[in-house]
This record gives sequence, C-alpha cells and structure tokens, in this order.
Amino acid sequence: PVMGKRGLYIILFFIFVSTVLAIQKERVEKRYSAHIDPDGIQRVNIKAGSYYFDPNYIVVKVNTPVELNIVKESGIIPHNFVLEINGTHIKEEIKKEGTKISFTPMQIGKFEFYCDKKLPFLPSHRDEGMWGIIEVVK
Repeated sequence: PVMGKRGLYIILFFIFVSTVLAIQKERVEKRYSAHIDPDGIQRVNIKAGSYYFDPNYIVVKVNTPVELNIVKESGIIPHNFVLEINGTHIKEEIKKEGTKISFTPMQIGKFEFYCDKKLPFLPSHRDEGMWGIIEVVK
C-alpha cells in the first residue's frame, strides 16, 4: 500500500481537528434574566452541551441568592463549570443528572464562567465557545 495505517490516522486526525475548528466559529448569545422566586432565590437552569452553555448570558440581582442548575447533554465529552465571584473560585464537574451551584453575588459587575476541559493538541472547550457571562445588577 502507498499509505500505511499511521499515515491514514494522521490524515483523519487533521480532518477531525479542522472540522472542530470550523464548527466553533459561530457563537450566539442566549440571554436570560433571572426572576426571584417566592423563597427569595434566583434559580437558573443551564444546559451544558457540545461546546456551549445555554443560556450563556445571565443577569441576576446583587445580594440575592442564586442557584444554578447545570445539566449536561448526553454524550461522552466531560464538561465542568468554572466561575470566579465574590473572591471565591468555583469549579464543579457537570453531571447528566445535574449539578447545583449556589452563591450570593455581593458586587455589581460582569463575571465570566466557562468550561476549562481540554484534550491534547486541541483548543480548550472555553476556546471552542463554552463560556458565558453572569452580569450582576442592582
């Protein structure tokens, strides 16, 4: 044969990488403004999918408890949720059955959340578009 298995694997790898890079380019903002439930908690349901969070722009009120319920879509690719807020570093694995993250935002501003997973030789999930903003307002 002209090309051995190794050469074929290398070609397939580069085709896969170029396909992944082409898919990642379009990122649509999906905005959600949280409402305060009767118990005083702002609850937000987030879907974590193939290199996206939905919603990926979340508006919450300052000094009011927030509960994020993040559910991973089916598939084998692992994802996590990373957020730096109130001087606290939050990093949780996202499970198919859901991951709850609770905090009370103490200052107004915009805070980025993202997935920091990464396979060798490929862009990180964050670079692929798996990130968002929590905007804390009065």
